[in-house]
Amino acid sequence: MTSAAAFTADGRPRARGLDIPLAGEPGPLNAITDVVGVEVGVITLMAGDGKLIVGSGPVRTGVTAILPRGRGGLGRPCAAGWFSLNGNGEMTGTTWIEESGAFTLPVLLSNTHAVGACHAGVISWVNRVDPVLARQWLLPVCAETWDGYLNDINGGHVRPEHAEAALDQATGGPVPEGSVGGGTGMNCYEFKGGNGTASRLVRYGSRTFTVGAFVQANFGARHELTVAGRLIGPHLDVDNPLDGDWFERDLNRPPPGAGSVIVVIATDAPLLPGQCKALARRVPLGLARTGTTGSHFSGDIFLAFSTADAPDLASRFPVGPVGDDEFGLLRFLPWGRMDDFYAAVVHSVEEAVLNSLVVNADMVGRDGHRSPALPHDLLRALL
Repeated sequence: MTSAAAFTADGRPRARGLDIPLAGEPGPLNAITDVVGVEVGVITLMAGDGKLIVGSGPVRTGVTAILPRGRGGLGRPCAAGWFSLNGNGEMTGTTWIEESGAFTLPVLLSNTHAVGACHAGVISWVNRVDPVLARQWLLPVCAETWDGYLNDINGGHVRPEHAEAALDQATGGPVPEGSVGGGTGMNCYEFKGGNGTASRLVRYGSRTFTVGAFVQANFGARHELTVAGRLIGPHLDVDNPLDGDWFERDLNRPPPGAGSVIVVIATDAPLLPGQCKALARRVPLGLARTGTTGSHFSGDIFLAFSTADAPDLASRFPVGPVGDDEFGLLRFLPWGRMDDFYAAVVHSVEEAVLNSLVVNADMVGRDGHRSPALPHDLLRALL
């Protein structure tokens, strides 16, 4: 195992750095970028303190951009599938993925009220970097979770140019985790949450494929938190300011577990769109290993895609009469060989959630709302 699998580039421990026992073999970076070609960029927006003034702040938000094939692969279809465990959220572009089994554009993650800005930003960015592609119809994939506990979510602080900047900064290599990008203002199991990633290697004869997971974690009740099979949450002697009368409607507090989680799964294994959907359907099993039972008030939406070459999934206008040999071809794994890939999804999602918690720090946001970090020392003692 490489040091990057257990520690961030600046030396902070990830879940493995705390000696948390986890199943499966990670890739060199233990990140979604272990899938060759995948690039990730983040823009983090942090400004102001004190009382909420809509439009002024405090600001605790950002944008995460995921390019499935990097900038050079823009417009090339990836086989894809999606799944919603609970639909109290948004992921644009999914009706086209359901129809065609593919998508060709970046994935952007931000806060609930910034989906429109991210959508516009992707279109503007594509028009700049590939104006010919931009003349076609563009259906970006933009997803969200709610950061209104810490952030001035109605202030319009995420703008299209921030989405463009995140796309411009996307690169391979280590992926920023914790309170960065779209995950800046998020909470997980009523601790500070946000971005997390992990990967698993899958041996397939003489080949090795990679499965990578990226989570924007904003879900879970404190009493449910489970780490490496042990119920931890109730035994962590840490105050819980999220369990208070801070919400400005109904009973002044949301029920435990309210929030959302967006998960993106990437693999270089050649898959059918239906097999990608099968990977997305396994995401909840990984989330459940961290304790969640799912909440009506949590938008839990997942996307899985393959970076294997699949040019015949492109939707092109027909030219001339139909030819006798005009057929599409797609190379894919036998369905009976999918189990190891399902396990890789479950294990990488579990670890990605834990990384979002471990690679983090206390944050204070609007109106003095505080989100405590998961305490490493107490966690290790309980394990």
